[in-house]
Amino acid sequence: MSDRHSRAIGVGDRRTTMAEPLIEVESVVLQYPLMPLLRASIKETLLYKSVGRPVNSIPKFVEALKSLSLTVKSGERVGVIGPNGAGKSSLLRMIAGVYPPTLGSVHVHGRLRSLFDLTLGFEPENSGRQNIRHRGYLLGYTRQQIKEFEDEIIEFAGLRDAIDLPLKTYSAGMNVRLAFAISTAGASEILLIDEVFGAGDAEFQHRAEQRMKEMVESSACLMLVSHDLQAIRANCSRVLWLEHGTLFADGNADDVIGAYVESVG
Repeated sequence: MSDRHSRAIGVGDRRTTMAEPLIEVESVVLQYPLMPLLRASIKETLLYKSVGRPVNSIPKFVEALKSLSLTVKSGERVGVIGPNGAGKSSLLRMIAGVYPPTLGSVHVHGRLRSLFDLTLGFEPENSGRQNIRHRGYLLGYTRQQIKEFEDEIIEFAGLRDAIDLPLKTYSAGMNVRLAFAISTAGASEILLIDEVFGAGDAEFQHRAEQRMKEMVESSACLMLVSHDLQAIRANCSRVLWLEHGTLFADGNADDVIGAYVESVG
């Protein structure tokens, strides 16, 4: 790939003809503020003066995504690859609603499930059972739905003897098992996964992998961010290659991954 412009590779292989759009990203810009807009810190000011750069050249934000547009349709399995800092995780979190776009728009049609930062929002002073209910509400489940899932979550996490103890008494593995069980309970049309993660001992890891496989197969569409190109090949037919917040390539998984490996080799 000699030039550095976004392109489509093998797009004719994608199943997009009659499928329904589930994710629509239109001309999106995503910026993170780095510092207050009106003034720099003393440390930053001194640093810039020491290297002969004007203070007003201190960056106020980082642009994680730049004028990015894409559509993911029902039936698609989409991998997202690229170097560190390319905007992969930012893209998924923006689609999930964690980050609002600075410019442009994001439209999601269907029930969405995101698997990243699984233990974020846990309350260590509360019991495992209370955290199931709290996280269930955050995921958009009703009180009745949470009640239906509760026993299955406890059983899957292997925490029946500890579920009413405060979370602060749990080991790191117990926390991850509970978070994984909560996050994967119930069905979803749109599945967003940021990296493949380990969860607990070998026996639990096997069950977790089986559940992930079932979720991927039952979802209407999948977006998977990973540095593991074999995992991308195994689960995705379409791949997006991001570079510096822009969509550099979009197309057939084998073609895009092959070009990416060649470019970094």
